[in-house]
Parts: sequence; C-alpha cells; structure tokens
Amino acid sequence: MERNMQLARYEVVENGKSWAVSHDGQAEGEYATKEAAFEAAVAAASLAIKQGYEVSISVPSTAGD
Repeated sequence: MERNMQLARYEVVENGKSWAVSHDGQAEGEYATKEAAFEAAVAAASLAIKQGYEVSISVPSTAGD
C-alpha cells in the first residue's frame, strides 16, 4: 500500500532564554519552558493529524537534563 501523506514536522527549539516551536522553518511562540513548548507542539500536531498529515515532533536534550 502506497502512502501519500504529507509530513508536518514540529521542532522544539531554544530561542535565547525561552523556547519556541519551529514549523515550516518558522519559529513561533515564546514559552518559558521546553515542556510548555512541547505541549504546544503536541496541540498543533494533533490538529495536523486530524487534517490527514503524518507528524514528527522533535525535542532536543539539554545539558543537565
């Protein structure tokens, strides 16, 4: 069976002293914690899934985690 789904990729990225979610090369939002940015990425990914997209979310490790 051939899959013909588009990929929606969300990346949690550090943005100075805050965190953001990058989607389509655009970092959006300003979140105090990496976890808050992850929750925002999951919410966006959930909508993308409902629209029929394949979804990928990545979250970097940080020193001391």
